[in-house]
Amino acid sequence: MTSSTSRIAKGGTTLLIIDPQRDFHEGGSLAVPNASADAKRIASFIRSSITRTKPTGPFQSKIDRIVVTLDSHHKLHIAHPQFWKSKDGNHPTPFTIISSADIKNGKWQPREDLKLPVDQQLVDPNILKVKNGFLDKQNNFDLKQYCIEYTTRLEKSKKFSLCIWPEHCLIGSPGHCVVEEIMTALNEWCASTGKSIEFVMKGQNLLTEMYSAVKAEVEVSPDTVLNRKLLDTLRSADRILVCGQALSHCVNYTARDLIDNMPGEEHKIEVLKNCSSSVSSFEKDGEEFLKYILKKGGKVHEDCTKLRL
Repeated sequence: MTSSTSRIAKGGTTLLIIDPQRDFHEGGSLAVPNASADAKRIASFIRSSITRTKPTGPFQSKIDRIVVTLDSHHKLHIAHPQFWKSKDGNHPTPFTIISSADIKNGKWQPREDLKLPVDQQLVDPNILKVKNGFLDKQNNFDLKQYCIEYTTRLEKSKKFSLCIWPEHCLIGSPGHCVVEEIMTALNEWCASTGKSIEFVMKGQNLLTEMYSAVKAEVEVSPDTVLNRKLLDTLRSADRILVCGQALSHCVNYTARDLIDNMPGEEHKIEVLKNCSSSVSSFEKDGEEFLKYILKKGGKVHEDCTKLRL
């Protein structure tokens, strides 16, 4: 059997669509301003790539490969309200910031009745190395100590503090699905080219955040470390066009992780600016990200309709 890697043609153009899901669009639980307009442009861009050399000849596309990432969460995720309780037994409201000091002093605590999935090793001690581990005297996983360590590492990275988000992209829910505008265009591309969309899920580990599709903010298990397979197959392209939601977060940190791990190939990363928007109040993060891409040698396209494929 041929490996999945060898089936991917080298060279050409890859379109990387980050988290084009219903919950990030109009009417969704974490709707990004202008995301629905972005989706229309992304769909139009995909359709515009499909051509025929002859009126009755086969279809072909100037986009050789499409990879779609899907934010994929459990309800009781560390960045969702129901994971936490205050001293008074209340859950934090969305956009609450929880610091390591808040956990130490008891302002916020992980729920005492929280039961982690028994069939998953969410924290691998060979990856998240801590001197005394996270087992208490009864040999049970000490979730509070883990949360202190986790938030401390987030804070030391100087990228994030733990932000509580509205529940979004819950696995199996309508909000987890690709927004219809883009999904219809993806299906048209498949039918025209004979190729399939490659879907990459991220965020399933409920004890860490994964803005980037390439690796988690704090790596805690094999599925949260740098995804070498994804990175290497993306690097095989001549161009990687990046779009989706949100510019300030998941597009931002996916593209950063790609460009930081592609020495000598930074020019391959091209961001479609008018096909991605920032979460409200995080617009500055989106702008700083675009400057970072340009500084590293990537490209930023203001208007995808003027982009030559």
